[in-house]
Amino acid sequence: MSTASDTTLRTESLTTLHWVGAVLAVITGVLHLVLGVSFISEPLGWSFLAAGVGFLGGVAALLVDYRRRLLYLLGIPFTAGQIVAWYVVNAPDFSTLGYVDKLVQVLLIVVLVVLYRQAAA
Repeated sequence: MSTASDTTLRTESLTTLHWVGAVLAVITGVLHLVLGVSFISEPLGWSFLAAGVGFLGGVAALLVDYRRRLLYLLGIPFTAGQIVAWYVVNAPDFSTLGYVDKLVQVLLIVVLVVLYRQAAA
């Protein structure tokens, strides 16, 4: 495990499942950043930016092996919270892009649960 000041990539221990999770997090992170920038003048735009930074920051922490088990554990409610917030803000007018993003996030939660369980074993 890396220390907070060590930014060396430590990808040798990453499995295919780690990479799948990273790709899913990048997809939803970039989507949130794009949406945040598109309506940055509104308070909701800033929440999208924060979510995007959170997802991409999680990927960065994964790549430098910074507290991966904790990362998986915190990533589950963080991602689930995005799903709940999306529903509350958008109901009943859901977009196809929103559905795709939520599918990505549900898959990310599944990956995080599996990774956490493997790390705990």
